[in-house]
Formats: sequence, structure tokens, C-alpha cells
Amino acid sequence: MKKLSIVIPVYNEEENLPLLHQALHEGLAACRYPWEAVLVDDGSSDGSAAVLERLAQEDPQHVRVVFLRRNFGQTAAIAAGIDHAKGDVVVLMDADLQNDPADIPMLIAKLEEGYDVVSGWRKDRQDPFLTRVLPSRIANGLISRVTGVHLHDYGCTLKAYRREILQGFRLYGEMHRFIPAYAASVGARMAEVVVHHHPRRFGKSKYGLMRTLKVILDLLTVKFLLSFFHKPIYLFGGMGLVLVLPSLVLLAVLIVRRIFWGVALMTSPLFQLSLMFVILGFQSILMGLIAEMLVRTYHEAQGKPTYTVRRVLNLSEKA
Repeated sequence: MKKLSIVIPVYNEEENLPLLHQALHEGLAACRYPWEAVLVDDGSSDGSAAVLERLAQEDPQHVRVVFLRRNFGQTAAIAAGIDHAKGDVVVLMDADLQNDPADIPMLIAKLEEGYDVVSGWRKDRQDPFLTRVLPSRIANGLISRVTGVHLHDYGCTLKAYRREILQGFRLYGEMHRFIPAYAASVGARMAEVVVHHHPRRFGKSKYGLMRTLKVILDLLTVKFLLSFFHKPIYLFGGMGLVLVLPSLVLLAVLIVRRIFWGVALMTSPLFQLSLMFVILGFQSILMGLIAEMLVRTYHEAQGKPTYTVRRVLNLSEKA
């Protein structure tokens, strides 16, 4: 490892930022690697931008700031930070001081054991149980089951990644929490360690129950991307065959009834039902073929970022 980058999305954390800067220096005082903190201002509407500018001027060796043009969301801010980070290892963490920078050396030490991803586990979480902890536990169990990558705490932002693991995919929606699942799909070795979690001191949480719904919808997308992205015909074509084959059998039964027992085809509701399933099945197969062509177009097209940058501070300087 030559350098460490700590990517921190920032949205309306004016009071927390000076304390975060101090905590980073204290927590990484014994770190033997040069480090940078890439703070991404995600269109803050309070005084966060001014505080970030001051920190960048006072500590150009460690503080790098990326200002986005508007609020694009946490995932886009993390993607921007990763794109502007220079480190061989990238650590993600929140700016609200609930994650503890003192845990970063522990994550790095675990990486040095040969792992590619080290995920934090907020075992003693300091959040309201009904509105934050319980939905998180349900989501973690669901994500682990669907993706096959079993972690206790997908929602913990504090994670460490080797740089090469983060290459080759783009983040959309709320998909930053699914990075470990993407990493596992390319063979990354993964570990999980218990980290500290502190109550929020200043500002308001940006998380709510509606975010859980978004996570569930994104989980469907992640499952598709991990299992069927390169061969979508397996999903759509499989669904089509499931619909078409039983429908053809049902039609055959109706024809036999008509020939041997004189039962009219058109009067049976099963006839309309079987026709509907045949049509839906063929439509699903055609969607699979269209998806196959879109996948090939995707791989050949030039990707566009999910964010736009207004300006950057200190990113051109060496740490």
C-alpha cells in the first residue's frame, strides 16, 4: 500500500466537519501510510461549503474537497469521491461523526491480512430501534439472502476496499451499500470487523423509512445485475418458457376435450387464460432478446457519470 484515501460524502454537516477533521488526525496519527480525506459536498444548503473551503486551505496536505453542483444523493457523492481519490486503498465513512476514524487503522490491518474488502459492523448501534435498527436488520438479512454475501451490516458506510475492487462498475440509486456484493462477484476476499458507533451530536439524520423502500427496489436491480446482466435472456426467456409451456399443455387438453367430448373451446375461461399466458410468455422472451442487445450496446457505449462537479480543491496536489 502506498496511500490511503478516505472518501466522505457531506450534506449539511456544518457543525460536525471541524470535529471530523480533528478526529481524522487523531485517529490516523499512528498510521504509517500517507493519507488524504476526499470530502464531497453534495449540494449542502447550510454553511458546510465554507467550512470545507477553510479546512482545505488550512490542511492542503490531507484535505481534498469536491463540490457537486447540486444534491445528487449519497451514492453519487461516494462515486465522485472514489473517482477523485488517489489512494491504493479507499475507505468510505460518513461525516456525521457516528463512524469513528480511530477504527480505520483496524480496517487497514485486516486488509493487510490478505483481504480485499473489510466491512464495519455496528454491533452496538446508537440509533432509534424501531425506525433505524429494526428496518436495517431486516434489510441486512434480505440483502444477504438475495446476494449470497452474508454481512451483518450492509448499511454501515465505514468500509475499506483495495482500489482495484472498485473498478469496472458504476453506482446508481442507493447502491453504494451493495458494493461488497459487487466485489464478491469478481472474487474479492471479504472480512467483517466490529466498529464503534456514536450517537449523532449535531444535525439531523438523512435516513428514513422511505429509504428502506428504495433499498429494496435497488436490491432487485442488484440481483439482476449480478445474476442475469450478462445473459438477461436467462431471466426473461425462463419466465417466458414458464408461461408458454403450461399454456400449450392446457390448450392441448382443451382440444382433446373438444374432439372427444364435444366441449366448446371458446366457452371455457381456460381458453382465454391459456392464450393470455402464451402471449405474455412470448413477450417476455422478446424482452429478453431486446435486453441482450441493450447489454451489448451498454458494453460498447461510453459511460457517463452520475454527477457533475462544480470545482475541486487541492486534488492536483501531492499528499
